[in-house]
Amino acid sequence: METTVQTQESVPAEIKKWSWGAFFLGPIWGIFNNVWIALLGFIPLVNLVMIIVLGLKGNEWAWNNKEWRDVEHFQKVQRAWGWWGFGIFLVSLVISIIMMFLMLSAAVMITEV
Repeated sequence: METTVQTQESVPAEIKKWSWGAFFLGPIWGIFNNVWIALLGFIPLVNLVMIIVLGLKGNEWAWNNKEWRDVEHFQKVQRAWGWWGFGIFLVSLVISIIMMFLMLSAAVMITEV
């Protein structure tokens, strides 16, 4: 079985797109896609820059750092990462809104006593 070395020039045009999975899941996405620079997302303040960088370059880095059957397989896997990331983001947002309302209602109850 022959292993092909993927270079920057070998990144197909359809892969050079925004990576929602890398954007939403940063370092976790990076570990599973062999993109170790994504671990910088664990550093406070650096993570604010890294989510943008990962969104912009994540697909290219994942393509170059891991073996993929073909472009279709790569896109299917990355699409799943994107949907999971978006889902986790939405659940976190809903929980945060609920917690905010609970804290506000508790504060109102305390001030009324």
